[in-house]
Amino acid sequence: MKLQNILRTYFPTLQKLAVLVIFFIFTPVTLFVSAFSLTSLSKYGQSETLAKNIESSKNSVSQINVYSSYAPDLPSISAEIIAADAREQIIIQYLDRYNSPLVPYAGFIVQNADKYGIDFRLITAIAQQESNLCKKIPEDSFNCWGWGIHSRGTLRFDSYESGIETVSKGLKTQYIDKGYTNPNEIMSKYTPLSNGSWADGVNKFLTELN
Repeated sequence: MKLQNILRTYFPTLQKLAVLVIFFIFTPVTLFVSAFSLTSLSKYGQSETLAKNIESSKNSVSQINVYSSYAPDLPSISAEIIAADAREQIIIQYLDRYNSPLVPYAGFIVQNADKYGIDFRLITAIAQQESNLCKKIPEDSFNCWGWGIHSRGTLRFDSYESGIETVSKGLKTQYIDKGYTNPNEIMSKYTPLSNGSWADGVNKFLTELN
């Protein structure tokens, strides 16, 4: 009876103590587990984000490398096209300024300069000096360059194209290849009686064609 009375008296207190013990034991454990789980999830998320960023960076670098491998070719192609077009445009604009009948043959002039390896401006400058760009020539001679003039008359060509080709080739084979490489040297053979005005004029017109 005494035991029962003791239990009846102290049982509620023991229950409270048991609850407190359980609370203080399991609460820290629960908090620790929760904190650990949150930390793990956070690290996992950061790792996943980092992995994605690294992969994205690799893709970006790969794309940059792919583009850079092709980039150097484009400008060089463009530069060549622009250079070729610019030379023809320079000749066209110069001839057009003086209302020369050679305007339609500007491209042919550049082509023959490349074909025979001479300055693309040279025969235009000589034509300006000799005939005011073909405006002062014997009728139907198509000879704008005073090419082949002799005591019996002036050499005639069948067309401007024929004249351009003949003079371009002749300047290369009869002058430049033999050491007459600038207007002063060319003048000594081309027009030996000139007092220097021929070379001065050609040099001036070459400068205008820059």
